[in-house]
Amino acid sequence: MILSGSEIKAQLGKNLSITPFSEDQLNPNSYNLRLHNELLVYEEIILDMRRPSRFRRLTIPEDGLVLQPNQLYLGRTIEQTETHNHVPMLEGRSSIGRLGLFVHVTAGFGDVGFCGHWTLEMFAVQPVRIYPGVQVCQIFYHTIDGEVTKYESSKYQHNTDIQPSMLFRELGLRDDRQLQLDFEEQAAAAAEPAG
Repeated sequence: MILSGSEIKAQLGKNLSITPFSEDQLNPNSYNLRLHNELLVYEEIILDMRRPSRFRRLTIPEDGLVLQPNQLYLGRTIEQTETHNHVPMLEGRSSIGRLGLFVHVTAGFGDVGFCGHWTLEMFAVQPVRIYPGVQVCQIFYHTIDGEVTKYESSKYQHNTDIQPSMLFRELGLRDDRQLQLDFEEQAAAAAEPAG
């Protein structure tokens, strides 16, 4: 079963958290999430699952940024969510889809217990201008049956920024400390404002 909008609101502070929350983003059975003003784009020609990929950070100006086809853009939601005893799921809004903008490539499924900002894997069918703060996607919640295992992830749980793929941690590079340090240094450098 999917929670109604009124039940989403009733569960806030209990099993659900959406921060910040605004009632005008609440729908009959979902809640709209807004696009943060930063994006990441990979700088690699070939993305290797076994290695961290270099990326650069873009800022979406108030007058918009045109996304180009055949380019993956990683964004994030302004809102941070936390979910317990329900399954959070993310979908693009229909008005966004009708502009040919995919908000998530395949990762619209969340885990019970996830806490953080949602990373968006954005892909445009044709050039489309986007704006910071636009209500770009919607979160909805399924009920769950059975005993719930607590979600713990060293990759994405409690994130505060856009998260590039960390699949390499599962594919044998977990103990390669230098690669991890290089990746973390690059992420920290990319997060610093240009001066």
